[in-house]
Amino acid sequence: MTEPSAQAMTTSLKLHEQPERVASRDAFLKRAGWGSAERRLLAGDASFRRYDRLTLGGRTAVLMDAPPPHEDVRPFVAVRKILGGLGLSAPELYAADEAQGFLLLEDLGDDTYTRLLQRGTDEPMLYRLAVDVLIELAKHIQPKDLQSLPALDDARALDEVSRLTEWWWPTVMGAPIPETVLGDYREAWRQVLPRGRRAPESIGLFDYHVDNLLWLPKRKGVAACGLLDFQDAVRVPMGFDLMSLLQDARRDLKPGLEPELYDRFVAGLPGLDRASFADAFAVFGAERHSRIIGTFVRLWKRDGKPAYLVHLPRVWRQLESALAAPAMAPLKTWFDIHVPRAKRGAITM
Repeated sequence: MTEPSAQAMTTSLKLHEQPERVASRDAFLKRAGWGSAERRLLAGDASFRRYDRLTLGGRTAVLMDAPPPHEDVRPFVAVRKILGGLGLSAPELYAADEAQGFLLLEDLGDDTYTRLLQRGTDEPMLYRLAVDVLIELAKHIQPKDLQSLPALDDARALDEVSRLTEWWWPTVMGAPIPETVLGDYREAWRQVLPRGRRAPESIGLFDYHVDNLLWLPKRKGVAACGLLDFQDAVRVPMGFDLMSLLQDARRDLKPGLEPELYDRFVAGLPGLDRASFADAFAVFGAERHSRIIGTFVRLWKRDGKPAYLVHLPRVWRQLESALAAPAMAPLKTWFDIHVPRAKRGAITM
């Protein structure tokens, strides 16, 4: 998903406040039986979506306000149905007006993994649960459901990794990337992407990390892990979400935990070819890390949000780790030739 600019976010705020939008929202809530509910802003989003917590007679619910044409709630509804059908804890859908972009959802609470980890909750326990969710998805996702999802195909992958050359390169290297160097970068990706597609396809929820996971201790098994922000789900080689979880751009795992969890996932799928899976993990790890490096610089240069720059050293380490895999040799060669190690890492503002 393309993150809107700061100007677009200001426009988003105005969209939610427009009289026509307010009237449509109030009418939707009235039809759903929540017209008299107390409403409080729950969360913003790196999009045009807004979330409010509603309270009525001791009950709570969440309103997603996603104004079209900027947003489309139909992917969220479709993926929520897939996840719910597998017994996973995506929020229940109480009411919907897809044309207007309103959803009334189950309130799963505030205990995100991020908050729990900050309070010292058992990190391995939380992560093992999240990995078990991914095993369940990989085992039971149906072919018809996979085919209903957009694919993270080569064209999209090449577009996403171009953020590094479009935003990071001129900022750090001091000039736009030469066309020949850019062409070599894209060709290196064309060589490695097919190597990442040897693993079986599965669903990738795309933003599977601690901000979008909740602990629901009253529920049993994998249902104890609540799932948020899955509307950007894609069809992608297996392991994409595992990589997103274990190689989080914003936090490091306890030493030794990443390989333990990687092995837990593979052991949970006995028929999985380990070599093909390792290639997919490396290729799409490098794809994600390259996209994120460019995105973090873009957030600074375009949107005036430099806070994400502190994470660049971590993401560069993760990218270099992915590049060390044998399947990544063409791309590693490109980085070794064109991106000096002294340039990788922190940016001085």
